[in-house]
Amino acid sequence: MNFNLPNIPNRGEKPRESGVTMMMDKGLSLRETEDFISSSGHITDIVKFGFGTSYITNDLQEKIKLYQEANIRPYFGGTLFEAFIARNMFDDYRKLIDKYGLDLMEVSDGSIVIPHEEKCEYIKSLTKQGTVMSEVGSKEAGIIISPAKWIKMMTNELEAGSWKVIAEGRESGSVGIFRPNGQPHTRLINKIIAKVKPEQILWEAPAKKQQVWFIKLFGPNVNLGNIAYNEMIPLECLRLGLRGDTFFDYLPDEIVEARKQPDEAYQTVKA
Repeated sequence: MNFNLPNIPNRGEKPRESGVTMMMDKGLSLRETEDFISSSGHITDIVKFGFGTSYITNDLQEKIKLYQEANIRPYFGGTLFEAFIARNMFDDYRKLIDKYGLDLMEVSDGSIVIPHEEKCEYIKSLTKQGTVMSEVGSKEAGIIISPAKWIKMMTNELEAGSWKVIAEGRESGSVGIFRPNGQPHTRLINKIIAKVKPEQILWEAPAKKQQVWFIKLFGPNVNLGNIAYNEMIPLECLRLGLRGDTFFDYLPDEIVEARKQPDEAYQTVKA
């Protein structure tokens, strides 16, 4: 960091097992990728080429190399995996991973139906090539999955070899673990974390209010994903208590008592 400041939570060094931040690359150019790495590469753990963008992204191999040289692990989004599976092209998908030298992969079933045993077999198979993350939850609004099924799927996929299970929130932050208005499904999340260790879950949380909610619940080293490229530094400030929403979370009680503005100080005076 640029200077010393006490009472800042420890974020650890990359590569890290907790406090992982995933940036969602939806089509950055090579120049934009270089600029992103210059500004935010040091706080970025993994980068997802969102949905099927890797199919049409220019200079894909060069982008992958830029990320890897910056100690960032890029991978293809789960929707691309599903596009291959829907076309009965799993072997071709494996060859694609090797072609681009990726060591991180995502297995999901948010857009198509894949029997869960079959999904776990894909996970087991891909662990022979590298690290696998798997995503749980549907991308379709209105599809309700019971907490027990969320827990069973997450547990089975971790046992199959997933490094992290991704809790679906989509880039809109309005499905899966979130309600249509973007508010977290609190009851669902509480039931999940009663059975699955939070450090094994990466929560998709594209909106600031969602990021704040998870940081306040789990602390600064919660795993968060689907973060926009220009929101990485703002998110890191939330994690470190350097933004209004989390400003007092890591300060000693005596500072909080002396410096925190009482709520009534902001009440509007009525005529």
